[in-house]
Parts: sequence; C-alpha cells; structure tokens
Amino acid sequence: MDGSPAPTAKPAVDHDRYDDAYLRQILRDVKSIAMVGASANWNRPSYFAMKYLLDHGFKVYPVNPGAAGQKILGQTVYASLDELPEKVDMVDIFRSSEAAGPITDAAIRHGAKVVWMQLTVRNEAAAQRAEAAGLKVVMNRCPKIEHSRLIGKLEWHGIASGVISSKKRRL
Repeated sequence: MDGSPAPTAKPAVDHDRYDDAYLRQILRDVKSIAMVGASANWNRPSYFAMKYLLDHGFKVYPVNPGAAGQKILGQTVYASLDELPEKVDMVDIFRSSEAAGPITDAAIRHGAKVVWMQLTVRNEAAAQRAEAAGLKVVMNRCPKIEHSRLIGKLEWHGIASGVISSKKRRL
C-alpha cells in the first residue's frame, strides 16, 4: 500500500433522475433511431414522437412486425432490428416493460449505443445488461419531450399552439 487513494468506480446512472448533460449528450450523438412499437395511427404517441424526431433531423426506422413492409411517415417499417438496413445508434422502445427485456437484448446484439425506454417503460434487469455491454440507458422518458425541453422548442408541448393560453376563455 502506497497510501494513495483507491481508484473510484464511475458512479452508475441514476435512472430515477437523469442529469440534463447525460440526456443532451445522447441526443447530440444519436443520428439514427429504431423505434420499436411504431404505429401508423396518427393519434398514437409513437406516431407523434416519430414525426418530431424526423422533423428534427433524426433518421428513424419504424419497427413493428404487424406492419412490416408498410410505410409510416414515408419510412419503411421493419419486422425486427435484425432486418434494418444499417446499424442504428439508438433503440427507442414503445412497448411494455416486460417486452423491453428481449428488445434490449436485441439492441445489444444489433450494436446500438443507446437503449431508450419510453414513458412508463422500466426494466431494471434489461438496463443492467445493456450497461454491462457498454450501452447508455434511459428509462421512463420520451426522447421527443427531452429533446424539445433541452433545445427550448416548447411549442411542441402546446405552448405556442394557441391551445394553451393564460388568457381567460370567452364563452
């Protein structure tokens, strides 16, 4: 023992409270996204999130075995991550917490850098496997919401839409 302090391990990510710098770095580095559970139904959250991400320069590959071969927002739908024409940076999971486990395993095999589980989706065991494989993980968050919050595009939340107003409504 030479008296020097023992090396400290890098602290694990707190999946209950993400640092803005962590989210910002992910969203800055990611260029391509596989959206597992994408829907062609215009009023589903995955449709609106996909539209936002496409409109903000991300390449989005919708993944939905029930709609494989169809198009969502002009993008061809794939049945699985194995069928994608290229390796994506991030896998965005619009499925249940239970389904997130096998999808995360597929994301690891695929070579993604990030697994992002949507609002209400949490799978601690899957997150641990992904982090052990070197992937970054976000759970119970939406990349559309986080992106718009971090870049100040609040109109995507209804602020500048005329739907939400501080003025009293006329009857």
